[in-house]
Amino acid sequence: MWLERIRQAWVERPLVWLSGVRRVGKTTLARMLPDAVYLNCDLPSTVRRLDDPEFFLGGLAPGTVLIVDEVHRLPDPSLLLKIAADEHASLKVLATGSSTLAATGKFRDSLAGRKLAVHLCPALWEECAEPFGRADFDHRLLHGGLPEPLLAETKSTQLYAEWIDSFYARDILELFRVRNRQGFLSLFRLLMRWSGGQVDYSRLARLTELSRPTVKTYIEALEIAHAIHRLRPFRGGGSGEIVSRPKCYAFDTGFVTFERGWSRIRDDDRGVLWEHLVLDALRFRHLDEDIFYWRDKSGREMDFVVRREDGRLDAFECKINPDDVTRAAIEALRRRYPLGDNYVVVPAATEPYRIRRSEWEFAVCGTRHLPVNREKGPTPRKPGSRP
Repeated sequence: MWLERIRQAWVERPLVWLSGVRRVGKTTLARMLPDAVYLNCDLPSTVRRLDDPEFFLGGLAPGTVLIVDEVHRLPDPSLLLKIAADEHASLKVLATGSSTLAATGKFRDSLAGRKLAVHLCPALWEECAEPFGRADFDHRLLHGGLPEPLLAETKSTQLYAEWIDSFYARDILELFRVRNRQGFLSLFRLLMRWSGGQVDYSRLARLTELSRPTVKTYIEALEIAHAIHRLRPFRGGGSGEIVSRPKCYAFDTGFVTFERGWSRIRDDDRGVLWEHLVLDALRFRHLDEDIFYWRDKSGREMDFVVRREDGRLDAFECKINPDDVTRAAIEALRRRYPLGDNYVVVPAATEPYRIRRSEWEFAVCGTRHLPVNREKGPTPRKPGSRP
């Protein structure tokens, strides 16, 4: 389904920017494109080959699929991509990197109007092997969705520690010039440990011995590098809603369990980890700016809400057991925002069905049956092997 997403993007733009954290599978996915010219920008020979981008691109046949892996390693990566988009529109270019284009000052052009971005997240739950079983589910929660740990039979703490060290050295230090390794990693580890909770910048600053502005700067770098995602509270302008404090989700449940020191998944652990997988599925189908959480000042909360067209607001509760759904939160939400559909997202649902709580109806479904924003492409028809 990720290859389909890339091909759909090429229909609209000649350049696709494929981003995602390191070792998530970008190179593997890119190499699955048939008959493509593949360039690894980590190699000095590739850098020399692209020293004159106009000459190099002029030698490619019209309609060529060009993959430029780790393009930010080039001295001036935006020049190559800009020439390709402007002067060789018949080419289909896939450029990959660990972060967004905003991550490095090397990009002197935002390439606005020339590119579409595809964010490759860790393996979606619907991509994982079937049939569903509690052991499979707990394995995905405990190990996370990066290919190597996901496929491993046992969880190696060394793998996660090495990934964090590499992430700092290869992404944060190189791209953002963050020199305070200890302070940065202390903040990152706290965010992973508290993943799914609201962000308290003052408390984070106190615990990491960083200034509050520095905490905000580092969190922005982590978000640009796809290591965390800040989820804003939805507010419609009325009183009584939480309006300012975002939630923060780590990019992968495997790192959450690693930082929390878990070697197995207990019954009480599944709920918040399941939220992470549902959020990934929503981000696959909707624009980030349309996904929120909702909470009022009485503590009634909806895990996720998605802003739709015509003033509609879809509501999503993440449950392991659909019988755990209560009516208090949906009643509070729908008094303010009556238009929209209500969903209970559970890991074991094979086909959608409906339940009622008082006068409120919910569609109970798995992640594969979630609604989709037309701008993000069609919902996958069925899960399969990754990618």
